[in-house]
Amino acid sequence: MMTVQTLKEWAESHIDVCLDLVRIYIGIGLVIKSIGFIGDKEYVMNLIAASGDVWFGPALVVHYVILAHLAGGLMLVVGIGTRIAALVQIPVLLGAVFYVNLPRFGMPEFRQNFEFSALVLILLCMFAVFGAGRWSVDHYVFKRAAVDPRHA
Repeated sequence: MMTVQTLKEWAESHIDVCLDLVRIYIGIGLVIKSIGFIGDKEYVMNLIAASGDVWFGPALVVHYVILAHLAGGLMLVVGIGTRIAALVQIPVLLGAVFYVNLPRFGMPEFRQNFEFSALVLILLCMFAVFGAGRWSVDHYVFKRAAVDPRHA
């Protein structure tokens, strides 16, 4: 049976695998969020109403946010175009943090939604900088191309 120390040593020596699991989890969460937006029009309309008098709010939510979460989430799950997928999500999460959640500062659900959106934003910034790990299509394609000149 593995001890806590053994698990800690494994995690420290396989940090890229741990980050890949976080990337996959974030991607699945974004896909689920987009499906939720598609399936719950009332929730989307409440978000639009909560965002204030931004004239482009409805079009932004319907077109950009749903597509970014769906396509970008799938890209994060498989690790293809990871940096691009994360960069596309960052404006959405900035909007979620500052235009949707921050105006609800005094409401009871503020803290949970704000903290989760901020965490996802920080993680997406991290993946935009560092890219995908070992368990990704990006790693497989680019490492193989760098090692094998026939794929360059």
